[in-house]
Amino acid sequence: MKTIMLLTVSNVFMTFAWYGHLRYKNSSLWKVILVSWLIAFAEYCFQVPANRIGHYQFSAAQLKIIQEVITLVVFAVFSLLYLKEEFRWNYLIAFALMAGAVFFMFRD
Repeated sequence: MKTIMLLTVSNVFMTFAWYGHLRYKNSSLWKVILVSWLIAFAEYCFQVPANRIGHYQFSAAQLKIIQEVITLVVFAVFSLLYLKEEFRWNYLIAFALMAGAVFFMFRD
């Protein structure tokens, strides 16, 4: 559970680093790049330990698929609440397909 929590925190930081600046389109590009890099540094402070701890329990491929699912969930919430974008039906299908990927990744 520690790995999943660390990956979730990591993904929140990374989502803001990659997409948070979209609300500030009037800001200088160099400023948003600098702020994004600072946020990304915080993301790495959670992501690296998450993968190090998680690799004792999961394979690298399993860690990656966990991370991708967390990324999609975090991004869905971020885009709805922060960017005020609409949730569309095809997003739900994409999430279902990712759940299928998780199922097959963890199947023996």
